[in-house]
Amino acid sequence: MAPTKKKHEKEGGKKKEMITMEVKKEIIQKHERGMRVVDIARCYNKSTSTICTILKKKEKIKRLDAAKGVTRVSKQRPRVLEDVEKLLLVWINKKQLAGDTVTENIICEKAKSLYTDLVSKLPGTSTENEEGFKASRGWFDNFKRRSGINNVRHREAASSDAQAAETFVAEFQELIVSECYLPQQVFNCDETGLFWKKMPKRTYITAEENAMPGHKPMKDRLTLLFCANASGDFKVKPLLVYHSENPRAFKKCKVQKSQLNVMWRSNSKAWVTHILFVEWINEVFGPAVKKYLLENNLPLKVLLIMDNAPAHPPGLEDDLLEEFEFIKVKFLPPNTTPLLQPMDQQVILNFKKLYTKALFQRCFEVTDGTNLTLQEFWKNHFHIVHCLKIIDKAWDGVTKKILNSAWRKLWSDCVLDYNLEGFAQEQEPPVVNEIVSLGTSMGLEMNEDDIQELVEEHSQELTTDELMDLHHAQQQEVMEEISSEEVEKKTEESLTSNEVKEMLKMWERVQNFVEKHHPNKTVAVRAMNLFNDNAMSHFREILKRRQKQLSFYRVLVKEETDSYEPTDSKDSVSYCESRPT
Repeated sequence: MAPTKKKHEKEGGKKKEMITMEVKKEIIQKHERGMRVVDIARCYNKSTSTICTILKKKEKIKRLDAAKGVTRVSKQRPRVLEDVEKLLLVWINKKQLAGDTVTENIICEKAKSLYTDLVSKLPGTSTENEEGFKASRGWFDNFKRRSGINNVRHREAASSDAQAAETFVAEFQELIVSECYLPQQVFNCDETGLFWKKMPKRTYITAEENAMPGHKPMKDRLTLLFCANASGDFKVKPLLVYHSENPRAFKKCKVQKSQLNVMWRSNSKAWVTHILFVEWINEVFGPAVKKYLLENNLPLKVLLIMDNAPAHPPGLEDDLLEEFEFIKVKFLPPNTTPLLQPMDQQVILNFKKLYTKALFQRCFEVTDGTNLTLQEFWKNHFHIVHCLKIIDKAWDGVTKKILNSAWRKLWSDCVLDYNLEGFAQEQEPPVVNEIVSLGTSMGLEMNEDDIQELVEEHSQELTTDELMDLHHAQQQEVMEEISSEEVEKKTEESLTSNEVKEMLKMWERVQNFVEKHHPNKTVAVRAMNLFNDNAMSHFREILKRRQKQLSFYRVLVKEETDSYEPTDSKDSVSYCESRPT
């Protein structure tokens, strides 16, 4: 046992004495005043290597605001790293939505770039600070765990593989022939991001403002999933994913999501996930194509062509409902999307041009003959409900010929008119010219190149400032949604149940009167049903919730009454009188 005691005594004698932050700052100050390292070491009874280590970290130590007596500060992640990871997630989501392969090396390089940009914007920073973040493998593994991202490769992806594309086209042709698929039965779907308030960068307002500064709302993004068949005669209802489930404009305009021309879904990232995609397949795509094929007396079988985006898992057919087992899925090879995917062959690009045209038309109609500036238009006269109408108009404007021609690289035999170059020259310039004309009439300086750049920007790399704007816009939308719900709750509380009941009785009398005396009962009933769904249902829900609360309250009161045994009749009367009625 003696050796053990000796060992403990030896260890105790060599206990390391910690240097407080206060002393470290004194050492740094003395060195900056010209005192030699050797003299400092002798003064504090420390080795010269210890003093040198402190001096190497002097910039970090000088920035610390530690309490007196603190010997070490626990390592905390700098705020700038938190911001880097938030913006990095926005960037990764956008890249994956575009179908781009994101690898570990690419993410780490982007993280370092974001860090450098953010640090350079901080006051009092130096080059030394900018080089402090290495985006190491350890950081990347921790980032993956914290953020929950997946589908990230650990090696560089190859560029679009022309050979793989050629092989796939041959396999696809064999499948079409062997299974006797018709163009009406073969579909393609693809997601795309849309900055629904974005304007050209080089936009000047000649009437009242010198330049359009970067507007945060213009970075507001949503994701659309488009789908159509190879014959071009059938478009499936699109899926739209936004970062807010119930935007304030929905409540203001009494929007019923089930009646929209898109399938509305939401998540914090505003992108299509596996779950949302399967919902769209089973609730929209399956029923729609089944009805289309039966109405056109076509065999009940469908081939859906897709890329290998994160939302499109290989086992998708296992997620289909039993009634949709006639749907078969075939995936494009990795890195061949730009070469083969029909939706990427001018379809989505055409949609975005038509969207931009309709956006400019809306802007012109609202501001023409008024003193409204574009900033006021964005803030007060253009919201997500207007955007939905424009999306519907633009998607409707994508013609059968454009949809059919998009299959020229994958299935040229199904394309009816192969004179595509002439067609492109005939159709595209008028749309762009109309946009430029509308912009000019509003006092905006732009040309065809600006419009082309704007359309392409939806799929281009976002700058650090744009990523920050996008992140802040999404946070602001969520806060506004919470605020709106609080206002709605206060408004509801100001109504009494008797007022709601009386109003509903009056509405019932109006219904009976209109049904009895209106010459066109079909039109009258349709109008009243619409009003019922959009307006009266809100008040019925209020009454229903209150009735449930009242029933629950009565049960509680009854339980309290049963368990209460008054000592005399006077106490009993007093108790009953004190109960709320």
